[in-house]
Amino acid sequence: MLATILSGALVGIDGLLVEVEIDTAFGLPHFTTVGLPEGAVRESKDRVRSAIKNSGYEFPPRKITVNLAPADLKKEGSAYDLPIALGILAAEGVLPKERLAEYALLGELSLDGRVKPIQGALPLAAMVREKGLKGLIVPLENAAEAAVVEGIDVIGASTLSEAFALLNDERPVPPTRVDLHSLFSSHSRYEVDLNDVKGQEHVKRALEVAAAGGHNVLLVGPPGAGKTMLARRLPTILPDMTLAEAIEATKVHSVAGLMDGQALIATRPFRAPHHTISDAGLIGGGAVPKPGEVSLAHHGVLFLDELPEFRKNVLEVLRQPLEDSKVTISRAIGSITYPASIMLICAMNPCLCGFLGDTQHECTCAPQQVQRYRAKISGPLLDRIDIQIEVPAVKYKELSQSTASEDSAAIRTRVNQARDEQLKRFSGRATFCNAQMSSRDIRKFCQLDAGGEKLLENAMLRLGLSARAYTRILKVARTIADLNGEERIRSPHLAEAIQYRALDRK
Repeated sequence: MLATILSGALVGIDGLLVEVEIDTAFGLPHFTTVGLPEGAVRESKDRVRSAIKNSGYEFPPRKITVNLAPADLKKEGSAYDLPIALGILAAEGVLPKERLAEYALLGELSLDGRVKPIQGALPLAAMVREKGLKGLIVPLENAAEAAVVEGIDVIGASTLSEAFALLNDERPVPPTRVDLHSLFSSHSRYEVDLNDVKGQEHVKRALEVAAAGGHNVLLVGPPGAGKTMLARRLPTILPDMTLAEAIEATKVHSVAGLMDGQALIATRPFRAPHHTISDAGLIGGGAVPKPGEVSLAHHGVLFLDELPEFRKNVLEVLRQPLEDSKVTISRAIGSITYPASIMLICAMNPCLCGFLGDTQHECTCAPQQVQRYRAKISGPLLDRIDIQIEVPAVKYKELSQSTASEDSAAIRTRVNQARDEQLKRFSGRATFCNAQMSSRDIRKFCQLDAGGEKLLENAMLRLGLSARAYTRILKVARTIADLNGEERIRSPHLAEAIQYRALDRK
């Protein structure tokens, strides 16, 4: 007999409907799975057989063929266990087939019949809604995550018997519901705050400017100056996350299996990979490509500590995501695109020993060593970093002071106002912040008066600023003017922007 049951597959961060066709026929007992199954899918036959028996049902001693359609798409993961098991029972006439067309089913089975959590519940739930199905049956642990998608019935099942009873109308189970806006509000709080950092007021100001304009940042300073501590608090001053951004970020984490029981990612992601990471780990990859750290930081911050220690080929693959806000990974099976709209923040020592320019410690590096150390960072990557700020060691007086500095919420209010001005300025265009301005935008929105032109010319000549610093200074000055609520760029805005080009000076 033949039964068809619906399930889903992941293509990037999107879901695709998969029909699981099961045919049971007379003949020698044999279990075959076709439709480009990967290793975990091929192994499902042993899990399914044990789960059916240990749940109190009879496993048919027949020739069983399972087809996963479309057959030209590779199927991976263990989420097909539940639909295959129920499809076998339906093909044997134990389970009525009438309701199989209303629900999509996803879930991994343990040998005793328990349903284990899966990856990608949120994008698969979105696919179910798009296909007009009534609902989705998922593992109980994934129910809240999938219920973020409104308009469908999401039912969590903890065992194979529960899913069977639901489809057999033996045990009605109410759909899982979540109050999306309350969930978003309750999860949008950060555990850290920028006022945790003592001193470094000029660096905090630079981070505020970076957050307001979407500028990438490079922090240069000796060990222990607080570079990592500052970087970890940058997400707390970024513009408030919208619900649409939260759902996009949640999709990426869901596909990667990093939800950890959460239903929604409502704070800006912060990812800090170790400098030994590979290029595939950073931008994504694998036989069936998975999202990398760049995509996991979507709508958040990617922090690269000890920047010169990263391998050169790893840093070079960052150029396309920083330019296009997405990652395209091509394999023989096709191309997959993951979103990667990030702010990049990097940290490095000023030299190999870390104490160049430190008044408390003597630098032991020769000039040639300093030059080689800094040359590890390529010019094209520096081209995409608008703000380069020196982070000096914190003095004892600043560490011991009891007066708290401004908190993240107050700074974020100013950042939101500046971003609102930029959204109005670039209304109807693909540009959303000052860091994304093109050359045409710079000519239109970054016009200088005679005093500003003279100041910038003197800075280029006397400080030895590079050519790439010119447009970066104008973009940052535009953001500073926005923070001050001013329409035109004035000399004080330019002067502050010039200070944020530490590595471009001779």
